[in-house]
Amino acid sequence: MLVAGFPADAFGTNCYVVATAPGEQCVVVDPGIGVLDRLDDLLAEHRLRPAAVLLTHGHLDHTFSVAPVCGARGIPAYVHPGDRELLADPAKALSMDLTQLFGGRLPYSEPEDVAELTDGATLALAGLEITVDHAPGHTGGSVLFRLPGVGSALRSDLPLPPGVDWAAEQICLAGDVLFAGSIGRTDLPGGSLPTMVKSLREKVLPLADDTVVLPGHGPATSIGRERASNPYLIEVAGLDGPQVAPTRGW
Repeated sequence: MLVAGFPADAFGTNCYVVATAPGEQCVVVDPGIGVLDRLDDLLAEHRLRPAAVLLTHGHLDHTFSVAPVCGARGIPAYVHPGDRELLADPAKALSMDLTQLFGGRLPYSEPEDVAELTDGATLALAGLEITVDHAPGHTGGSVLFRLPGVGSALRSDLPLPPGVDWAAEQICLAGDVLFAGSIGRTDLPGGSLPTMVKSLREKVLPLADDTVVLPGHGPATSIGRERASNPYLIEVAGLDGPQVAPTRGW
């Protein structure tokens, strides 16, 4: 399997492509702001043909380029119904300072073909089997995408931490649910710290330690590394940890 990715110039949002092999169909995950040229280059480099766009959640830094990516190829975008309305009106999930930052300066359009994700469903796309875990807290419709990772060949512009094995049995595209050393912020519209804690306890902590985590921002990590060192997961597991909500991601 081929997994490739790069951070967007705006907000460092990670955009990924996943395929069974070079020269095959692929899925594109979270095409953010200003990624079109680099995405086209990555697809051309590996001779990949997108079959769908998967969205980990509805924040604009993860969805901004979804309409042009889908529209140019006639492919659907997949999003959880909890964030469906954000594809039409992303301002609903912005804080006041972010609303002022963007204002009306950025053109945005909703993709024509939108399919809704269901918790526990398995998507059969581009020869891949991708399991969907609804993990709200950062937004109401945040999800994890899990897929087998045996034999993965990774190309990425992101730093790779020592001790993470890219041939692990499972890969988790975590969006802004889980980062290396942190979790997604919960103070934006649609966010909830108690709901995030529940998602971490029920959807993240049960994953195997060798699961490779590809987050929405920052470097890759593994569940084992985060279980041992991430203060938020340590707290959720019932040990000592921070008593304040995270502020990373948006």
